Amino acid sequence: MPVPRLKAYAGPAILSYGFRPFFFFGALYAGLAILLWLPMVFGQLRLLTSFDPVDWHIHEMLFGFLPAIITGFLLTAVPNWTGRLPVQGRPLGVLVALWMIGRLAVLFSAAIGPIAAGVLDCLFLLAVAGVTANEIVAGKNWRNLKVLIPLTVLLFANVLFHAEAYFSGTSDYARRLAVAATLMLIILIGGRIIPSFTRNWLARARPGRLPVAFSRFDVGTIVFSMAALIAWVAAPTTLAAGLLMVGAGILHSLRLARWAGERCWREPLVLVLHLSYLFLPAGFILAGVSALAPSAIAPAAGLHAFGVGTIGTMTLAVMMRASLGHTGHELTMSRLSQAMYACAAAAALARVVAVFDGADFERLVILSGLLWAVAFIGFATSFAPKLLRASAPGKQKR
Repeated sequence: MPVPRLKAYAGPAILSYGFRPFFFFGALYAGLAILLWLPMVFGQLRLLTSFDPVDWHIHEMLFGFLPAIITGFLLTAVPNWTGRLPVQGRPLGVLVALWMIGRLAVLFSAAIGPIAAGVLDCLFLLAVAGVTANEIVAGKNWRNLKVLIPLTVLLFANVLFHAEAYFSGTSDYARRLAVAATLMLIILIGGRIIPSFTRNWLARARPGRLPVAFSRFDVGTIVFSMAALIAWVAAPTTLAAGLLMVGAGILHSLRLARWAGERCWREPLVLVLHLSYLFLPAGFILAGVSALAPSAIAPAAGLHAFGVGTIGTMTLAVMMRASLGHTGHELTMSRLSQAMYACAAAAALARVVAVFDGADFERLVILSGLLWAVAFIGFATSFAPKLLRASAPGKQKR
């Protein structure tokens, strides 16, 4: 007998499934944090954080917004992997509270002290790693234990970020390590869901060429990417790191081409997954060329192609699909959702272009920030009825 997705639950709908609170609050925070940061970075606003404006921005994107979305995804995916019932109700509420405590601790770290803030902030990812490990082990779903590796690395990166900021006044290694850990999650999980969703839609709607099945090429690309990212984190300006990053970019371009994304232009909900993944090889190549020719491309170009492009647009695309599918709605992307995704993609492009355009740098940064805020606050507000209320009747879709 198949295990039901949900057990009897009579509490608030927002705590009935992990994606509901974390997608809603995570997306809302992503937009609001940028709206706070823009006047902050231009000297018009001062917060009670011990981080400088750039580090606060980086930290709250990598360790505030991002872990919320990752947690929402994992708490929704793990029950499907293991056949176990999802975390909901009070345990889920505790996780949400830990995330919010971390955000407040970082925001008021100058008042409570950087050490106390760091401890409170790191409790959330520690708890998420523990819950995820417990569910996978209890379900004997051993092959998915690998998702704990990038999750644990992200936790270590957060600890390192606080330590670097405390002892040196700024972050360096931690920001690259967090980006690398998240990219590996996208490479692993995106490499599973993008060709799968593409195959499902093409087989139903457009018979013909289908995505190539997972093969040794994918394994080699994953291993090569891991080596490239390790070199980039440890020594981003070296020749070896540059060559490895460019090589990884070429491999991911070929990997993406094998998934038949050009055949999905009629289905935006599938197409946006391919477009989001396209930022991944772009980020690898930009970061690699930056190491090989630092006078031509600044490191910030690759970092923002990864951060705003790959991570930002992929999280938005996955949130939209998961929110529709797990609340019983049709898997179709409305014009409003398409506009929000377009804003996120434009934000990524504007932020990367800003690195090359010194004359319009400030205007492009502001434009990028506003587009990002529109995309994520727009998601939170437009999807609020789906996330905050009980699911629509009907079969859940994936």
